Amino acid sequence: MRTAIATIMLVILLAATIAAQRQRTPQRPRSKPQAETQKKTAPEKNQAADEDDIPVNDETVKLGTELVNLLFSVVDRNNRIVSDVRQEEISILEDGRSQQIFTFKREATLPINIAILMDLSGSQEYTFPQERSAANEFLRSIIRPAKDSAAILTFQDDVELVQGLTSRIETLKRAFDEIEYTRRFGPTSSRKQATALYDAVYITADEILARDIREKSSSAPHSAEDSITRRAVILLTDGVDNASSRNLEEAIDRAWRSGVVIYAIGIGDRFRFEGVREGVLRRLSEETGGRAYFPHGPDDLTAGFRQIENELRSQYILAYSPTNTARDGSFRRIEVRLDSRPDLRIIHRRGYYAPAEEVKK
Repeated sequence: MRTAIATIMLVILLAATIAAQRQRTPQRPRSKPQAETQKKTAPEKNQAADEDDIPVNDETVKLGTELVNLLFSVVDRNNRIVSDVRQEEISILEDGRSQQIFTFKREATLPINIAILMDLSGSQEYTFPQERSAANEFLRSIIRPAKDSAAILTFQDDVELVQGLTSRIETLKRAFDEIEYTRRFGPTSSRKQATALYDAVYITADEILARDIREKSSSAPHSAEDSITRRAVILLTDGVDNASSRNLEEAIDRAWRSGVVIYAIGIGDRFRFEGVREGVLRRLSEETGGRAYFPHGPDDLTAGFRQIENELRSQYILAYSPTNTARDGSFRRIEVRLDSRPDLRIIHRRGYYAPAEEVKK
């Protein structure tokens, strides 16, 4: 009997010793299959993964880092797209200070949101059928179903949304077919003949093309190329404004804030009206990273749309982390240089607004 009790006590003592040793010597977690590891979210990886499973890289950009993404095009003296620019040829300055490029690549596959904005004032009476036909063919050519989207708007003294953003080509075609030019009678000074160009640009950038920006701003931070959407307004007008509550600078400012590029097609009745305001349309385009075209006939109009399509499909994207880290909401001027090739011209937006620190209530 005593022998049996001694044996039991010896087994209990041995088990307790082994348990104590296990507590003092942590066990190395076993490597899990790759497929199972990939299913984990980032926080779970940080908690469960061993140090040897995660390579340490000082250059890794952490979530929350502010990056400025910039899309730009390069053209030669004949306005032909240049597609062989290398990162080492490019330099970028913000408010005159050199910045280090984080990402650089040629980009032709990013999604595009396009708004066709058509002037229906009196100066467009005879050119409207050509404009509608050319814009329709442009969208049929450039829109990729389930990836790109387009909206159609018209304006006179106010703005009308004909079709909201959609990637369905047939829906866009029906919307174009529904647009009709109606002559408005009355003195030029009356609201019936008024044109609110700047209001139309402002509203299109803010309410049609910038909605996804507001949605992303409330979500988690994303990488330099994650969920970047190109936003472009194709503006068909003579550039005359006589009825807006906003001015040219406010329209450009809203395009900057919304990340919208404006391509202006200056067209209208040059004989019965004031003619095309080329200076206004060039300013709208160049300040936002687009270009202005001034067709003199149907062939020129079609060629202009073709050039816009080529440019939207042949852009470069770069990203940098600004040396100015102040979250003060100020406007920052951007300059992209290609000093080694002075015969080329870079087309890009002129700046952006820095994020502003949220005020805690």
